[in-house]
Amino acid sequence: MRSLLILSGAALAFALAQTMLIPALGELTHRLDTDASGIAWVLTGYLLAAAVATPIAGRLGDMFGKRRLLVISLGVFGFGSAVAALGSSLELVVAGRVLQGFGGGIFPLCFGIIRDEFPREKVAGSIGLISAIFGIGGGAGLIGGGLIADHLSYHWIFWLGAIAAALAALAAELWVPESPERKPGRIDLRGAALLGLGLVMPLIAISRANDWGWGSTRTLALIGAGLVVLAIWVAVERRTRQPLADIPTLIEPPVLLTNVATLFVGFGMFGSFLLIPQLAEAPEATGYGFGLDATGAGLLLLPGSLVMLLAGPISGALGGRFGSKLPLALGAGITGAGLGGLGLDHRSQLAVIAWAFVMSAGIGLAFAAMANLVVEAVPPAQTGEASGFNTLTRSVGASLGSQVAAAILAGSAVADSPLPTDGGFTAAFLVSAAVAGLAAAIAVMIPRGAHQAVASRAVRSEPAAVER
Repeated sequence: MRSLLILSGAALAFALAQTMLIPALGELTHRLDTDASGIAWVLTGYLLAAAVATPIAGRLGDMFGKRRLLVISLGVFGFGSAVAALGSSLELVVAGRVLQGFGGGIFPLCFGIIRDEFPREKVAGSIGLISAIFGIGGGAGLIGGGLIADHLSYHWIFWLGAIAAALAALAAELWVPESPERKPGRIDLRGAALLGLGLVMPLIAISRANDWGWGSTRTLALIGAGLVVLAIWVAVERRTRQPLADIPTLIEPPVLLTNVATLFVGFGMFGSFLLIPQLAEAPEATGYGFGLDATGAGLLLLPGSLVMLLAGPISGALGGRFGSKLPLALGAGITGAGLGGLGLDHRSQLAVIAWAFVMSAGIGLAFAAMANLVVEAVPPAQTGEASGFNTLTRSVGASLGSQVAAAILAGSAVADSPLPTDGGFTAAFLVSAAVAGLAAAIAVMIPRGAHQAVASRAVRSEPAAVER
């Protein structure tokens, strides 16, 4: 129980950082003397670093010890928080956010420790709780960030992250046992560099697409170049004896489909996290906004954040009885229903709270199930690596959802006003709902009972590739 509390605290520190700055972006833009394009790097730098660092940390945890890497990840995250807290220029704040992002291995390392150390009957529920914290932290971050933005300053958002990370790192070092599982090898620097480059180029293009245009040559070329690099990375990893990622395992249908569903659920979740605060803070004169401050906007998501705390363990219990495929498909479908409801009925605060509650229940079920599906699919020595890639796909989905939602709102604004229209919010919510519904359809296609077979084949197989 003590270890679970410590791991939950570590996961919460990272989850809060993903959204806590969103209500404070207006203050940051003014204080750092920048514009919307510049301030976007405060979010994008964090997501880019997290996407690159997550699978690497998972692999290193498999090699050198998950508890050791968890403490290191928390230390880097805390140091980055302190750099950003002390920063008074855009460059320093972005640098701190990038360092925070390099703590992205926290979630997969927590999953690996749970699988290695916890009793078998408690693994699914514990992973469900940690997974739910991803959503809880996202919602709570909007609330906490709003309070701090309204009453203090952005510096305190970062100081809170630094303190939480320091306490979690100390507790993990003192009271969390080291995982006995090891996967000896060496660090695949070539694979890490190719993976990082392949992820960074499309994410930069997505983050800048509102300025460049989604159909512009620059945007499409950067996305295409990133996809080519990722294809090269896959080919290189297949021919590497000790790769960063075991490609044959990752492309097995149960693992691949689970990761694709993760991408789409993350898309819908973060799209809504940006849409709801903007809707709530829009002036009442727009005909759809509520005119709330940052704190009030965050409070609209509070009931949903609380239900995520319950949905995670429920998902684990359902998965233990019926298989994790069921709560993943059910959760994605419920998420889509909640987002669809927000698109069609967001005229009152009560309606937004109710539909966000439905959406959050679905997210809690889905996030817990997807983590369990991946953990069940691979042998213990590959838990960190596989969980890292699952978390990576969630980060990529979050970036996609945020940027697409922002682009739809920006495209709906009329010439004489910078504010989006009500139709823009409707369209953005419905697009997010459709993507979540697609995640549910993909989850239904995951082969029943195939995950244990994947793990068994991975255990029996011997490396056949030749290092080049």
